[in-house]
Amino acid sequence: MADQSRPPDPRTPPPPPDPKRGNLRVSGARPKPPMLPWSPRRFFLILLILLVVNWAIVAVFAPAEPRIRVPYTPTFLAQVRDGNVKEISSTAETVKGEFDSEVTYQGEKAKKFETEIPTFADENELANLLERQDVVVNANPPGDRSLLETLLFSFGPTILLVALFIFLFRRAAAGAGGGGVLGQFGRSRARRVEASTQTVTFDDVAGIDEAKEELAEVVGFLRNPDRYRRLGARIPRGVLLAGSPGTGKTLLARAVAGEAGVPFFSASASEFIEAIVGIGASRVRDLFEQAKEAAPAIVFIDELDAIGGARGGGARGLGGHDEREQTLNQILTEMDGFDSNADVIVIGATNRADVLDPALLRPGRFDRRVVVQAPDSKGRQAILKVHTRSVPLGDDVDLSQIAQSTPGMVGADLANLVNEAALLAARRNHARVQLSDFTDALERITLGAERKIVLTEADRRRIAHHEGGHAIVGMLTPGADPVRKVSIIPRGQALGVTLSTPDDDRLNYSEEQLRARIRVALGGRVAEELVYGDTTTGAESDIQQVTAIARGMVERWGMSERVGFVSVAPRPGQGMLLPGAEPASEATQELVDVEVRRIVDGEHDAVRELVSENRDRLDALADALLEHETLDQADAYAAAGIERERVPAGAPS
Repeated sequence: MADQSRPPDPRTPPPPPDPKRGNLRVSGARPKPPMLPWSPRRFFLILLILLVVNWAIVAVFAPAEPRIRVPYTPTFLAQVRDGNVKEISSTAETVKGEFDSEVTYQGEKAKKFETEIPTFADENELANLLERQDVVVNANPPGDRSLLETLLFSFGPTILLVALFIFLFRRAAAGAGGGGVLGQFGRSRARRVEASTQTVTFDDVAGIDEAKEELAEVVGFLRNPDRYRRLGARIPRGVLLAGSPGTGKTLLARAVAGEAGVPFFSASASEFIEAIVGIGASRVRDLFEQAKEAAPAIVFIDELDAIGGARGGGARGLGGHDEREQTLNQILTEMDGFDSNADVIVIGATNRADVLDPALLRPGRFDRRVVVQAPDSKGRQAILKVHTRSVPLGDDVDLSQIAQSTPGMVGADLANLVNEAALLAARRNHARVQLSDFTDALERITLGAERKIVLTEADRRRIAHHEGGHAIVGMLTPGADPVRKVSIIPRGQALGVTLSTPDDDRLNYSEEQLRARIRVALGGRVAEELVYGDTTTGAESDIQQVTAIARGMVERWGMSERVGFVSVAPRPGQGMLLPGAEPASEATQELVDVEVRRIVDGEHDAVRELVSENRDRLDALADALLEHETLDQADAYAAAGIERERVPAGAPS
């Protein structure tokens, strides 16, 4: 007999890695047979088979005999008089019974029957007739089911369903590793991407070179950890990617995994939270166990602020038993539990780094923070090159020009711009995507889709003067952004649009540039006042913009001599360098309101004087808008009779 306790042959290759759990541990125990994956279709198929089995058992052991319904007269009474009725039973007016021999009625032939006794029938006469013919009158209906039949009919389907659910629950408990049925909920839902299928690299990430340089060390550690360990260096256990939505944080994390050639576990923070307390912490444990088994690996947690917000049980009334806080505590514990040889790096992404719990940001956890900024003009051009790799471009497309006309856009916005331009070119049956497709797509994204509404001639003329007022002030005011396009076609919620963007990216605004923006926003209302002598509701967004800029100058940026170099706008703290500000006193708020009104009124008077001196240019631009509806930069400056070369900011006008 062969030795059953012999250890496994070391030449036997190990089992292949599981796509969810990593490499399986080799042991002498016989592996369990694989469980069939769960699916609703399989469940309903098993249920249908059980119901068919139940029906077959009932059909075999308790076959239903046919019963015909016959009239009281003449059939029933005639059969009684002929002595063919064996037994009957009655319930209220219904009579059920059995014939001695089969009776045919309306083509149906059976021994069992059923009939109804009319209310006017003589029951005494019927009783005497039944007694003379020796008909047995039973207390129970003839042919009633037995106890076995009743159980099969009544409880058979229920028993089968209960047995099915017990069978499925036991399978679920076995698949959960002994954790019971709820163990399935505690399994991590993180998506695992193997190194062989990870195709995103740093070549696919553009416009955020500083962030890529910060993460180059992470890639080097995952590729060659001994190089760092020989010098006693320890790679950060966690890297926090902070930036505005759409800047490419998720793409950057995937590129790190692609460059390093390691498995990539991706999960959103909201996936850890469930209504059942403790499920989130269980999923965190399972995720980190999978990552350690697959090490070296990267764990990416998106939208970290969903569970990583600052803890404060009193605000929610749930304290430490809050499911979100338990999940956060488990993440902190798991990151502390990494030993120096654990080649697992956690990358978190958030656009609300200011609300994260301080425990997440201390050394040993997310001890390296990488700010992913919006790209500049050169960065946007590089991003456009990445997204247009598979897009056939026309000869007139200049990506640098498009990049300069899209200030403030991030990677997701530029990807959407390229896609919208390609869709527009396809609708126009263009063989290549042309510059006009990019221009129209940019207008659609930034200004909104055109609205097909009918305006009166008076409304069109007033809108033309309103938008012309914005454009004239923008063309003549030092420090203002150049006017790129003027249109009186309704788009989105606006009846007309004046688009102004800077030549270069502006990271800092001077007081003169802010006052120039206030003047441009005031130009539309001032033009209406000058030409028509009254005002309309069309300046609502202009008023909001003017108020926001003027209040920011006073409250946040210290551009008021009377308020001084103090911040009076209440703001939450955002770290050591931005500690925030407490609410100001009522007297200070009154002073702020006075200063805001002074700035707005002063710029309003200056704009009124400027538009009055250039009334002829305003009328010429309005006439051109009424004729063409939309004017690009060159046509708008030509219609107003103004040279494009403007006076630089800070120089006398």
